[in-house]
Amino acid sequence: MPNGTVYDFTLPDIDGTPRALADYRGKVLLLVNVASRCGNTPQYGPLETLFERERDRGFMVLGFPANNFGHQEPGTEAEIKAFCLTTYHVTFDMFSKISVKGDDIHPLYRWLTTGAGVDGEVTWNFAKFLVDRHGRVAARYTPKTNPLDPALVADVERLLAAD
Repeated sequence: MPNGTVYDFTLPDIDGTPRALADYRGKVLLLVNVASRCGNTPQYGPLETLFERERDRGFMVLGFPANNFGHQEPGTEAEIKAFCLTTYHVTFDMFSKISVKGDDIHPLYRWLTTGAGVDGEVTWNFAKFLVDRHGRVAARYTPKTNPLDPALVADVERLLAAD
């Protein structure tokens, strides 16, 4: 599916309800593989801040819990949801746990890492993929990149200002 878009995928949300990413058509998206027990876990705070600041302009953060790195996301969806709500007051959309690398990689992440123009496997929790309003990956950021990094924020704002 190298010529596809993020809109070609449907995944269960954190409550298990199938959610077509096509539902986000026309929005600027930041897709992030997240984990609750990682050194990068505090990034939930800046992710929520960025989401709250830009959501009225058509920006969404999508969190994809993954247990691929050091077993840092061992919980159930209910435990993950409770942790995100109580610890970081997360209101952006969260999805059910998936695999972001390896033999059982989810098709979305296979596409993101081999067919979306930003090739290379995810190396750790909190890798970020910025998607334009047309469902194409516009940029990729390392797991260590703070969601409020000026370059990332500038890219989001540029995409929000574009058609």
